[in-house]
Amino acid sequence: MIEPPPLQEKQLLKRELGLFDLTLFYVAGGLSLRWIATAAAAGPSTILIWIFACLFFFVPLAASVLELSARYPQEGGLYVWTQRAFGDFPGFLVAWTYWMSNLPYFPAVLYFGAGSLLFAFPRGQTVANTGNYYLVFTLVCLALITALNVRGLKFGKWLNSIGAFGSWVPVVILLILAAVSIYRFGSATKFTTASMTPRADLKNAIFWSTIFFAFGGCETGSFMSEEIKNARRTIPRALIVSGIILAGSYIAGTIAMLIALPSTEISGVGGFASAIQVMCGRLGLSWIVVVIAVLVALNSIGGAASFLSSTSRLPFVAGIDRYLPKAFGRVHARWGTPWVAIAIYGFAGMLCALLSQAGSSVQSAYDLLVSMSIITYFIPFIFLFLAMIRLQREPFPDGGVRFPGGKTVAFLIASIGLITTILTVILAIVPPEDEPHKGAAIAKLIGSTLLLIGIGIAVFVSAKWRQRQSQTPHHR
Repeated sequence: MIEPPPLQEKQLLKRELGLFDLTLFYVAGGLSLRWIATAAAAGPSTILIWIFACLFFFVPLAASVLELSARYPQEGGLYVWTQRAFGDFPGFLVAWTYWMSNLPYFPAVLYFGAGSLLFAFPRGQTVANTGNYYLVFTLVCLALITALNVRGLKFGKWLNSIGAFGSWVPVVILLILAAVSIYRFGSATKFTTASMTPRADLKNAIFWSTIFFAFGGCETGSFMSEEIKNARRTIPRALIVSGIILAGSYIAGTIAMLIALPSTEISGVGGFASAIQVMCGRLGLSWIVVVIAVLVALNSIGGAASFLSSTSRLPFVAGIDRYLPKAFGRVHARWGTPWVAIAIYGFAGMLCALLSQAGSSVQSAYDLLVSMSIITYFIPFIFLFLAMIRLQREPFPDGGVRFPGGKTVAFLIASIGLITTILTVILAIVPPEDEPHKGAAIAKLIGSTLLLIGIGIAVFVSAKWRQRQSQTPHHR
């Protein structure tokens, strides 16, 4: 049987996502409830940090994705844009760092969901420190997510819808609880100019990078452009609607939680769910905790599902270009999904979960992988903003949706996003104040990042060498 040319594989993809589906996809992947509790625990000054991160990172990022998706609505998104702007090697390196940096995200977000789910059971906290519970929960969820996405986006998108439902409903309930709390007890936090002004110290500055993590994700939908109905118009519209929901939920949710509780009482393994438990206990509404706990767990599952389904498209496109084994670029003839790339990426996420629960030596390997992801997560955004600037030289297609203001505004917002991202990378390198060996911590972080990038370079060079060898005529 003759294998079809690689580009014909894309013709097997099925366009399953409409505007409503994609909007829920962005909400499920972008709105993570754990960040609301994290921000509220740091005090009212984080409200201004939310606003800063929204204006100087999220808006430039969403605007850049909006325009680049309209210009080049091909499968792979960020990979395609960087490749078009700077060539094959930067394109592959961006994809490599993005999908590798996201692997530790799966156990992290699912552990959060597992911890929150325990609040739904009377004796759930008795197993809160049992590692096997978190591991089993994570492996089962990743297996389910992988299987549904291999079967097709027609099935996988329901996890995104459930995840979106599990995010905005708890935020609405949180706002209602805050309104009842301020009516009965008054505000638990004093919102003054002094309390809302971020402190000009290193510890507070480092926290900014955490907030920026929360606003990542709006670039993921474009990875599946050729599986989206009328992607050139659907992606921008979904971005605008979901962006308003995300920014509003993070800021309003943080304010609501601080109205109901002082920041000193917002902590614990369950994060968001533990704060809700305290609030409901004071109001005599303990039954709501069960509902919230289940919804938060669903939010975590939906977040993991959205990133696994979208990010797995990057190795798929790299497989088509033969920078990864050609099996990565295969599409299932019946289901219309890049099933090999999805399955391998899901398995890699499970491996990360196993590393996080294994012995001390393997635990060190997992910690190393997590430390690698800190900086490498932001490297793709640097290239995204640079691509936005460079690709302004090409004409904008008719019928596409772009950010108002033309090339001048596009250059300005991309430059703002680029500067903010570089600043975030610098802050991510700085070790926390309680780190006893700061120099060694910085060296480990930079070294591990260079190691990950070096592996990616080696993979690319090896692929290039194989391509040249296959094109070289062999004589007997």
